[in-house]
Amino acid sequence: MSITRRHLAAAGALAFAAASLPAAGHAQSADEAAVRKAVDDLGKAMMAADKAKLDALLSDQLSYGHSAGRLETKAIFMDVVAGKKTIYKSIALTDPTVAVAGNNAIARHTMAVETETDGKPSSAKVGVLQVWVKDGGSWKLLARQAFRV
Repeated sequence: MSITRRHLAAAGALAFAAASLPAAGHAQSADEAAVRKAVDDLGKAMMAADKAKLDALLSDQLSYGHSAGRLETKAIFMDVVAGKKTIYKSIALTDPTVAVAGNNAIARHTMAVETETDGKPSSAKVGVLQVWVKDGGSWKLLARQAFRV
């Protein structure tokens, strides 16, 4: 699956629509539950440095943005995580929201993370926006952008 302008436009429209959805009081759909599980599974795969699980959860066209502005492709992100260039010691997600529109979903949360890179410990607390796409019946991370809070 390749990213087209139509995909990007749909993701943008979904982001605006998600902001107007009621956060509480509505029943969670099966797709919302599946996206929430995929978000959780991604964190577990990052902690375990599990290359096979990461590969299954990430779109081939992944654009993974860090809060400092660095962008990674799927290959680079997997090399960093599965190659243990960055070791995830803990990942805690709070304030999660998910909005699904067709085969697209927007997930937002605050992420507190403890890592080790080149033997140096680090911690961060960032806001995260993720765009997920349903591909072959499973949800895959298409885009992620972290931002300082």
